[in-house]
Amino acid sequence: MISQFFVLSQRGDNIVFRDYRGEVQKGSAEIFFRKVKFWKDDGEEEAPPVFNVDGVNYFHVKVVGLLFVATTRVNVSPSLVLELLQRIARVIKDYLGVLNEDSLRKNFVLVYELLDEVIDFGYVQTTSTEVLKSYVFNEPIVVDAARLQPLSPAAIFMQGTKRMPGTAVTKSVVANEPGGRKREEIFVDIIEKISVTFSSSGYILTSEIDGTIQMKSYLTGNPEIRLALNDDLLIGKGGRSIYDYRSSTGSGAVVLDDCNFHESVRLDSFDVDRTLSLVPPDGEFPVMNYRMTQEFKPPFRINTLVEEAGALKAEVIIKISAEFSASITANTIVVEMPLPKYTTRVSFGLEPGAVGQRTDFKEANRRLEWGLKKIVGGSEHTLRAKLTFSQESHGNITKEVGPVNMTFTIPMYNASKLQVKYLQIAKKSSTYNPYRWVRYVTQANSYVARI
Repeated sequence: MISQFFVLSQRGDNIVFRDYRGEVQKGSAEIFFRKVKFWKDDGEEEAPPVFNVDGVNYFHVKVVGLLFVATTRVNVSPSLVLELLQRIARVIKDYLGVLNEDSLRKNFVLVYELLDEVIDFGYVQTTSTEVLKSYVFNEPIVVDAARLQPLSPAAIFMQGTKRMPGTAVTKSVVANEPGGRKREEIFVDIIEKISVTFSSSGYILTSEIDGTIQMKSYLTGNPEIRLALNDDLLIGKGGRSIYDYRSSTGSGAVVLDDCNFHESVRLDSFDVDRTLSLVPPDGEFPVMNYRMTQEFKPPFRINTLVEEAGALKAEVIIKISAEFSASITANTIVVEMPLPKYTTRVSFGLEPGAVGQRTDFKEANRRLEWGLKKIVGGSEHTLRAKLTFSQESHGNITKEVGPVNMTFTIPMYNASKLQVKYLQIAKKSSTYNPYRWVRYVTQANSYVARI
């Protein structure tokens, strides 16, 4: 049961506010923002997604720089409310096409109409874009997306040399193209978040992939779709891993630990030919979620060396090796490494000719940060950092630094080798041939190398 829902900008401006039950004081948005902005508790840098202030439970998620917040005085499931906030953000984006402060302000009438249909007197009614189309009649005011920061990796995907249309992820599900036409197209994204932990000697200790097949349909009439996956796809781990991550091609069957499907998916022939049949609802939705703990070839190798260089000095060398094809480029890479608490100064040395790289020493939390705009497959990059201490280290310095943490995004690459073989759409006529876009992206969830 939700008492209030509101959306705040990064500056704390209240963009959307709806009080469903009148149980929480009106100044809750200001109380929440002050608490989040000046959060300092048990050494944490950011406020947790759920906290309590004066008997009011605050739940929040951050979506493209906006804070989506719900409040209640009753004891409700945190995971339920956080999932609800994510779904509200997705529904609003489905209708507005672009989710940012400008689009929310220009479409406040439509947004409030959506909120009143999603939640009634604090109780959730529906978060389905398909169902809401029967009750919501306002047309969105389209915001120019040309100058906007991309909302997701979809904006950087390529298919061969053909770039995705610029409006791919910024189009409303209810608005038509100029001239009253509607462009017939469908997008399928295979998004994988990988978690890998390397030992100090470079061996893989743990590895896991959390993946989802995401679909967004702009097809009129909701025709039936058939989605075919790998023939050698296996569900459930039986016996030892048969996936040879040391192979350069990654050959072998794709073995998923478990998976679940959207309610619209029919599995009549899935066991026979690994084909999913569905009539896609409007908006963006996950066709399939899956998890894989089978060994796979990690996209990056991290080698770290820490050496004492005197009584009050040490040197850190971090080397990153990209172990994927040269035709693929990773972007927005950030490498972080905690340093000893008595570190006072860090001087950095990059390799000759380094472009698009930045280094920083975060004094507040004694953390080294190395950012790379892009890394081409097959390349190696090295960072040297000279540390200066205020006191001598006691014992082995390697116990006081690390581990190294890495975040990245790799378009058109997936570590699990799960593939969409074909995307078949039921034809309404001989001339009906909608655009089909299948895209892949791999992101780091927890990519850690011990020292």
